[in-house]
Amino acid sequence: MRPTCIDLFAGCGGLSLGLGEAGFSTLFGVEAHAHAFSTYKHNLLDGASERHRWPDWLEQRAWLAQDVLQEHAAELSLLRGKVDLIAGGPPCQGFSMNGLRRPDDPRSQMVDVYLQYVAKVRPRLVLLENVVGFRSMRHKTGGTYCDYVVREFKKLGYDTWYDTLRAADWGVPQRRPRFVLIAAIEGSLPGIDPIQRLRVMRKSFLETHGLGPGPTTAKAALSDLEERDESELLPDAEWGNQGFKALRRARQPKSPYQKLMRARSSDQISDVRLPRHNATSAKRMQDILDSCERGVCLRAEDRARFGIKKRATTALDPEAPSPTISTLPDDLVHYSRPRSMTVREHARLQSFPDWFSFQGPYTTGGKRRKDACPRFTQVGNAVPPLFAEAIGEVLTGLLLVQKPNELAHFAEGVNMGREALPQVGEVVDAHLVAAL
Repeated sequence: MRPTCIDLFAGCGGLSLGLGEAGFSTLFGVEAHAHAFSTYKHNLLDGASERHRWPDWLEQRAWLAQDVLQEHAAELSLLRGKVDLIAGGPPCQGFSMNGLRRPDDPRSQMVDVYLQYVAKVRPRLVLLENVVGFRSMRHKTGGTYCDYVVREFKKLGYDTWYDTLRAADWGVPQRRPRFVLIAAIEGSLPGIDPIQRLRVMRKSFLETHGLGPGPTTAKAALSDLEERDESELLPDAEWGNQGFKALRRARQPKSPYQKLMRARSSDQISDVRLPRHNATSAKRMQDILDSCERGVCLRAEDRARFGIKKRATTALDPEAPSPTISTLPDDLVHYSRPRSMTVREHARLQSFPDWFSFQGPYTTGGKRRKDACPRFTQVGNAVPPLFAEAIGEVLTGLLLVQKPNELAHFAEGVNMGREALPQVGEVVDAHLVAAL
């Protein structure tokens, strides 16, 4: 029987996908954006699968996490002590080093909503993933957000382990440093450090997937999608009537990583629509490829030379993993072509398999940008599925070795209700007043 999981702030499904590959059965995913949930539903829910399920009591649509707490409190209470894992990453924009990092950002307050789910459901394990800024952004109660969640998990009866990890170390062709925290019922994993276990199993994980020992480079991820000339392009399946062209995938993979990404996919892959650059933009990108350092953001003097105000513009280095991809289509310049990237190429750099297709608009501008979640945003915000799978394999192993006497003691406290753990209701509910 598969261990069970709830995916909070699920986005388009990267974390659920990876955990499913590692053996988990996701009971449901909570995601607020309709476009992102549409992608989640299309790939993970449409079609019966023991890896991704959905309860009858929860309408299958986009939900605010706090609304599920309020409207389905009774149903969530019935899951108390019966779920193996709560996983997810509260929206990271509030903690990002590229943002304003304001504690009053509503997205930052979703940490408290996350804690309330843990308090109500009481899973055996917890996984919290976020940007590295989570370890440095100050919390109003003192210390950082990392310090805050560690304290709150302790009050809830959980031990915690955390560190900053690079997705590239687990085969993802993208550096992408992330904050990863794993929590377990207090005293149930004596002498075990889950983060160290994750590091130790890295070599065997790469070997099992036909990767490594070195990092997966951008070229190893994308070379079977390179266009040589116009004759290799196809009319885009969705936007061909508007003149958009699409990439054609090579007949055979050119690297072990490409073979992995092609598994279970058909020849007709989606999200390969090419951007339409004018001659001036294309020439500028060719000049960037010819004269700028690869793999790092353009330097100030280069931005001034090209009249570029954006700080994130980066020409990919074909012989290294990509830098952390953003939610915007024009931050990266392809390593061999004077153009920005397709959604599929971004997805490859995030380790989404080729069968996984994205729903909703490609991009969104103007007033709609604040609330929409187009395809590039969905990809950029996701947890890389390959990285999630590696973490999931460690978590499934931890479930097998958790001390049964500690679990029984914990379940006894669960059955007694909040009176047995008074700090749960008193402390966490107080933190939720502003967020809810």
